[in-house]
Amino acid sequence: MSDYEILFKKAKDFHGHVCGGIVLGTRLTIAGLRELGMNPHVENRNLIVYMEIDRCGADAVQAITGCSLGHRNLKFRDYGKFAATFVDTATGNAVRVAVDEKDRATHDKLEQKEMLKLLGEIPEPEILKIERVRISIPKDDIPGFPHTKEKCSSCGEFIMDNRQVVVDGKVLCKNCGTGSYYTVITP
Repeated sequence: MSDYEILFKKAKDFHGHVCGGIVLGTRLTIAGLRELGMNPHVENRNLIVYMEIDRCGADAVQAITGCSLGHRNLKFRDYGKFAATFVDTATGNAVRVAVDEKDRATHDKLEQKEMLKLLGEIPEPEILKIERVRISIPKDDIPGFPHTKEKCSSCGEFIMDNRQVVVDGKVLCKNCGTGSYYTVITP
């Protein structure tokens, strides 16, 4: 089996099925790790990945790199772009890899099986944009134990890693201080 086939299988097994996102996520990850000189078959403890989309390709990145939200080495930036930035924290080197399909309209007309095969075989320069980038990682985003822990003066829940806000001199979680994505339903 080729390197691509081994890593694609790992991504497919993790995700649960095959789709264009798994193919592209596999290719994107291979390119990002290669550009940093990292081996995709071993744990890269100095790797942090910033994922710009929460779709299938994110599962490929997680499966192949081993990075995850729980380990704090997979970061999500909600930009809606099929792209990821790979950062080697030991060297400070970083590379952003974005899917850049030149013939998307043509690909969409193909049958699923043909499209998946084509996406896996298109020469890399025709499907990926690779850029060297600089990224400054705040100390509160580095994996490991929380650097700070505060208690929200409204709800009493703990806030880690300087994610609190101060409103009228009170320490609040973002839910209490700026609004929440959920509404509590009282019985």
